[in-house]
Amino acid sequence: MNAVIIAVLAMLILSLLRVNVVLALIAGALIGGLTGGLSIEKTIEVFSGGLGGSAEVALSYALLGGFAVAISKTGLPNLMVDWMIGMIGKNGESKAKTYSKAIIVILILIMAIFSQNLIPIHIAFIPILIPPLLIVLNELKIDRRLIASVLTFGLTAPYILLPVGFGGIFHDILVTNMADSGMEIDKADIPTAMLLPVAGLVVGLLIAIFVSYRKPRIYQDYQVVQVEKSEYSKMGIIFSIVAIVAALAAQLYFGSMIIGALAGILVVYASGAIKWREADNLLTEGMKMMAFIGFVMLAAFGFADVLKETGHVETLVAQAADAIGNNKALGALAMLVVGLLVTMGIGSSFSTIPIIATIFVPLSLQLGFSPMATIAIVGTAAALGDAGSPASDSTLGPTAGLNADTQHNHIWDTVVPTFVHYNIPLIIFGWIAAMVL
Repeated sequence: MNAVIIAVLAMLILSLLRVNVVLALIAGALIGGLTGGLSIEKTIEVFSGGLGGSAEVALSYALLGGFAVAISKTGLPNLMVDWMIGMIGKNGESKAKTYSKAIIVILILIMAIFSQNLIPIHIAFIPILIPPLLIVLNELKIDRRLIASVLTFGLTAPYILLPVGFGGIFHDILVTNMADSGMEIDKADIPTAMLLPVAGLVVGLLIAIFVSYRKPRIYQDYQVVQVEKSEYSKMGIIFSIVAIVAALAAQLYFGSMIIGALAGILVVYASGAIKWREADNLLTEGMKMMAFIGFVMLAAFGFADVLKETGHVETLVAQAADAIGNNKALGALAMLVVGLLVTMGIGSSFSTIPIIATIFVPLSLQLGFSPMATIAIVGTAAALGDAGSPASDSTLGPTAGLNADTQHNHIWDTVVPTFVHYNIPLIIFGWIAAMVL
């Protein structure tokens, strides 16, 4: 049996059985190494050596978690909540509920998009923003599956397409791992290559808004546990905006999310929003919030290195190429479906790129796909995990906010809607991109 198939299946099955993803990756690497003829000592050595490959990404996430907590202490998120409730309330008074629904959906979508680039705090805004709005959502009878779909779109589409904020990290990982797997690409080509797959996400979002979840849905007005709020002042808001601008400017200038997050944190420090004696605990909590993603990335890099060391990647590529023949259409579809299975188990596009690039880049070269088409295949296959996996932070985050009053089921109200509306269009549009680029 091929070590790559055995390792990926073991990791996927363990993940689906709700075993911690990091443990599933470690177990999969050990099984793959032993199946591929490596000794247990050699497998551990190779796995450990591969951990350093994602150290920069892991540290970036940790610092961004600290930056998210720092921004929350300025009171900016609470100002945004108050502003949104005020706008919706004004429209509600005139009984223009259709306009109120449109406003709340647009505002939540904008905030989710900005959380990936302009205000790079990822899912940290959801437990601050969404629970206070649940009473308004209930009054307007908005289907929370719609809000989950909107949030997941905003958490995924921007970083897939745009090379700033979390998109900068995603694009860097894509460039690095495709180069390591035998194909040099220009980072500037990624947005063009990913345009069609993101168009698929847009189509899914429009279907969710105008077809699937446009009808009213009734919820009970249960008491929501209140999130701790920070008082905001004019000076605090000014400093938070300056911190965001400083973080984005530093990230773009130095090409490092670490430096960007550090610059933002230093500005918030200077504002006095965080007391010096509180800073250590607050930033540590922020880092903990994002640490799991970093650990998954570390384990994924080690997993990928073990697969490479077995030599079975090349064997799998040769076997797959023989089975597919020279049928590029069948090859592209097969890679996307395999990518769906792998990324659904791991749940993070950032973590799965090292795994799928190892397999897909050589196969794409064998089938004669262009670098642009290969970017579309690998990028789409990776994005499938974030768009509809039970283990993805892009689905766990929306559930955490929408289920604050225990009326939103993670699987049926977040994962199933996002899988149907995003994963299926991603495969279709990703396949089209692979064939036309």
